[in-house]
Amino acid sequence: MNEVVETLRKIEQNYKIFQQQQFTFVRALEHTREEAHDLIRPVSSIVQVQCYKDHHCFNATDRRILNMFISICNDLRSLCQKLETVHPGDSVTNGLLEKCKVLLNDSNDLTAIRATYPHGVVNYLSLDEARNRYGGVVSLIPIVIDSLKEWVTYTKRHLLHNVSRGFAISKKETPISQPPPSGYCAAQTCIGNKHNVQLQDKDFQQYLYENQRPKAKAPWRPPGKHP
Repeated sequence: MNEVVETLRKIEQNYKIFQQQQFTFVRALEHTREEAHDLIRPVSSIVQVQCYKDHHCFNATDRRILNMFISICNDLRSLCQKLETVHPGDSVTNGLLEKCKVLLNDSNDLTAIRATYPHGVVNYLSLDEARNRYGGVVSLIPIVIDSLKEWVTYTKRHLLHNVSRGFAISKKETPISQPPPSGYCAAQTCIGNKHNVQLQDKDFQQYLYENQRPKAKAPWRPPGKHP
């Protein structure tokens, strides 16, 4: 999961650089559309941008910014594939991933999508550009990034909940033997020592009794030889 978060963070950083050059991106699309004599239809798919770059782009600046757009889309597509292996998913995460994969499909029609607040990408376009030409293509990346961030947030919360729940169940079902209180051990030791002392004292008193009592005198007999 940490690798996923780090990858998404890097993609966001690249997108912020790209977003700062949105005017350059739109101008590159204008130039290539003119070269392709394709000024009527809107820019509606990733493959259309790829086609403009490959066959109708004769300017290094235009090629660089179009390449940047396509590269970010490819990175997002790769991240979606990785997310499928990180977590088995449920209806929520699978729905978010499916949405991203559809949006990032090369031939998917982007004309109807629009990034909303807090994204201002559409607001940077003129009314005609936003409505008829570039509103969808500039909205693609921020919408996908938002969906992937939502996936990460939901999955982290879900995994944390499952780990906490599993720990609680394991703790409940597997009782842990606890050592007796230290006071109990001390009391037991004290009782055992006292018992040993009592036994030793009893034996000593018995020894004194047997060795200090007066010995019985032999009966008196007159002097002389006795058999």
